[in-house]
Amino acid sequence: MRASVRMGSAVVAVAGLAGLLGLAGCGSDEAAEPAPSTTEASSSKAPLGAELAGRYAHYDVVAYESADMKTLIVSFGFTDLKVVGDDLVAKESFCHADHRSDMPVKTTMSDAATSAIKPVSTPVTVTEEGGKLRIQRPETPTGIGIHLENPATDELPTDPNDPRIADDDGDGNPGVTAHIYVSEGLEGDLFIARRERFAYDLTEADEKGVLTGEVTDKSEQLIVGATDPMFITKATWVQVPDLSKSPMILKKVDADWDCTRLMAERDDIFPPTPEVDW
Repeated sequence: MRASVRMGSAVVAVAGLAGLLGLAGCGSDEAAEPAPSTTEASSSKAPLGAELAGRYAHYDVVAYESADMKTLIVSFGFTDLKVVGDDLVAKESFCHADHRSDMPVKTTMSDAATSAIKPVSTPVTVTEEGGKLRIQRPETPTGIGIHLENPATDELPTDPNDPRIADDDGDGNPGVTAHIYVSEGLEGDLFIARRERFAYDLTEADEKGVLTGEVTDKSEQLIVGATDPMFITKATWVQVPDLSKSPMILKKVDADWDCTRLMAERDDIFPPTPEVDW
């Protein structure tokens, strides 16, 4: 039974990414998004950080652990920064997510599920330290697989039949689907609903057009169902306190980049997907 519990834990670890989760084919929503303008609404003086406006390829890693398992969720997507009035506003969209763990279990989520994560655009705090700009994005709680009237304060339901649960990845199952592969003949799907809660703290790197730092994640998850009851566990996952295990990189790209190009050039612009090493 111990092995079954640890296997199930790997499924619960799926997250986003954010960031987690992932979204391949990137979808029509992201492709239809207009290129961000450098300035919207205007102000007599451009705000601090206005020169950062533009489209960035987005890479982040979130390291999680429970009593039974350690796991990494690696997310790819875009961060669009634009000036709105006196603020620099960040908008995130996601393309794909990879999963790594210290167990021989493979967890995958479709790109449709990853692209269903649509964080609210939000102003970032911009400061200057040592001649480099620093941006800090606050949490903007966002439901995925569930429609919450107030995503910041509504509690996730305990009833998997709650009418707010939604098929956000469009596969005909409740919530969004994570596929679990243990071995030939032992695999199945887990259906989940989540509240994504992530924030980040980034600083300009020496390389022009690059921001680096760390992401913090306090996402919550509800298991809606599974194709096999053995995949259902109540493991408690927390982010690893050492934020060096949860790095984030933004690299400025042209406004016409989409998910297809990002994933085609992923190996050229970002580090290899890390392994669990703690």
